[in-house]
Amino acid sequence: MKIAQVAPLMESVPPRLYGGTERVVSYLTEELVAQGHDVTLFASGDSITAANLEPCSPQALRLNPAVRDPIPYYMLMLDRVRRRAAEFDIIHFHIDQFHFPIFRDIADRTVTTLHGRQDLADLRPLYAGFPDMKLVSISNAQRAPIPDASYAATIYHGLPRNLLMPTFNPKGGYLAFIGRVSPEKRVDRAIRIAQAVGLPIKIAAKVDRIDMEYFKTEIEPMLAAPGVEFIGEIDERRKPAFIGEARALLFPIDWPEPFGLVMIEAMACGTPVLAFRNGSVDEVIDDGVTGFIVESEEEAIRKMGALLGLDRARVRRRFDERFTATRMAADYARLYRSLVPHVSDKRALRLAASAGLDQAALA
Repeated sequence: MKIAQVAPLMESVPPRLYGGTERVVSYLTEELVAQGHDVTLFASGDSITAANLEPCSPQALRLNPAVRDPIPYYMLMLDRVRRRAAEFDIIHFHIDQFHFPIFRDIADRTVTTLHGRQDLADLRPLYAGFPDMKLVSISNAQRAPIPDASYAATIYHGLPRNLLMPTFNPKGGYLAFIGRVSPEKRVDRAIRIAQAVGLPIKIAAKVDRIDMEYFKTEIEPMLAAPGVEFIGEIDERRKPAFIGEARALLFPIDWPEPFGLVMIEAMACGTPVLAFRNGSVDEVIDDGVTGFIVESEEEAIRKMGALLGLDRARVRRRFDERFTATRMAADYARLYRSLVPHVSDKRALRLAASAGLDQAALA
């Protein structure tokens, strides 16, 4: 198949540091190429891919200090995708809903993966107004706020099988938190849990500008306590050791998490996860196998001993069974084919039409 992947421009694909959506787009793109598909990636020019790269900004917008408003860059990207649309069997968007009005007339050849939270009232009239735009949820829980939207499938994220190798005998002796410092991620809970069970905690997290006041007033005072180490944002090179050497990963969220990529990153490392029951957690964590799902800090503290005793080899096996990029790409390829079952004939007709030929000219 000829597939277009349309990525966010805020980060490169893959991102240099934090960037869950761009990371998933990278894993999916590379695996689709490996499975024999002809893929074009619309992304920032500093992206690295085995696919055909169509650069839509010189570099990731977040890394360009001259960029004040990202919207113009997205408009230029969407115009470029639209002008090339006839070349592709399927166009796969990962940029929320910016493209809906522009691609509505070819909605049958598009699919949109929803990477963010859907519990926002403004989304309901949007999906009602564009019922022909097919959506992919990344967990069934993500669908709950708008269950009647035009979902074509739920497809869980996946990681390359050899990206993160398991550590079965960790030497770090600490609990890990990785992600963003924000009110909904609840690093404060993670710190209190670690202190209550007498284990050090290492926090590898970015602080967005919007969350800086929260960090300064609520979290920074907690970092002075013994056994609490704030590392800051880490790259992919440092992530395997950080997660793999941890005794467990804490995921104490307080929001409807659409998926939670870090949970399967921990599973790939063999590291068990303690997660609060919100959003996708029930779908990602196998309670008592890859971690424990809890409702409160008190329950988290009580479950810590059992968590640390889980079989790390079994944690990794469950990752291999459920969350590889190979499985993710195969799920998407199956979806693409269901949406455009006669892709080669359709593409030939589209290209002929764009060249001014009629159907008889193809004979």
